[in-house]
Amino acid sequence: MGEPGNLMMASDDTIHFGPADELAKDPERLRKRFWTKFKRVVASLPFAEELLAAYYCAFDRETPRHVQVSLLGALAYFVLPFDFVPDVLPVLGFTDDAAVLATAIRIVSSHIRPDHHEAARAALKRVLDKKD
Repeated sequence: MGEPGNLMMASDDTIHFGPADELAKDPERLRKRFWTKFKRVVASLPFAEELLAAYYCAFDRETPRHVQVSLLGALAYFVLPFDFVPDVLPVLGFTDDAAVLATAIRIVSSHIRPDHHEAARAALKRVLDKKD
């Protein structure tokens, strides 16, 4: 598999990143950390709606398990306090998060339904309205 902490594609088209994999195994902890970070950085995220649609798909009980695993890994990578490009860097900070998420979404895009996007838009509006 490779050394812990290394990002890699596995033969089964899932993304593996040691610390993110561990966080993905604890969905409640992941949910809490996701919303904490999301609310803090939403204004800096050009891919906020896609991130939320992936979140809702990952936690949808109708989503197949292999899709959930891929998306939970990508979401866990997003919430980790460390990554390949520090999130505090203007413009570039979220490029690695976006790349991991885009790869996961590409792999499972047929499972992210219109209702996930609708929920994402509604949640994004709520979060942004609270920031004002």
